[in-house]
Amino acid sequence: MSVWEVFLAAIGACGTVCAIIFGYQAYKRNGKSDNRDEGKKDGVVLTELGYIKSGVDDIKRKQEKQDDSIREVVERLSSVESSAKQAHHRIDGLESRMSEK
Repeated sequence: MSVWEVFLAAIGACGTVCAIIFGYQAYKRNGKSDNRDEGKKDGVVLTELGYIKSGVDDIKRKQEKQDDSIREVVERLSSVESSAKQAHHRIDGLESRMSEK
């Protein structure tokens, strides 16, 4: 083996070791970048879920207000119906008195 062959073998071995080291560093850097990107996506999803939750809460509050309003209208309607029933009884009584005369 000549000096030239030994020199080329050493350069080849050094190049192989450097390629492995640089490949590993690139792998680690890309892994960190992927983790960062995934974290951003998760943050966006959680933020959107928060907005959806607050929207649903608003809808529930409005629905409860409408339920209360409908309940109040039903109560008022039943009192109007009973008042109308009493008025019909009084009118019937007046009609019967007027027909007797």
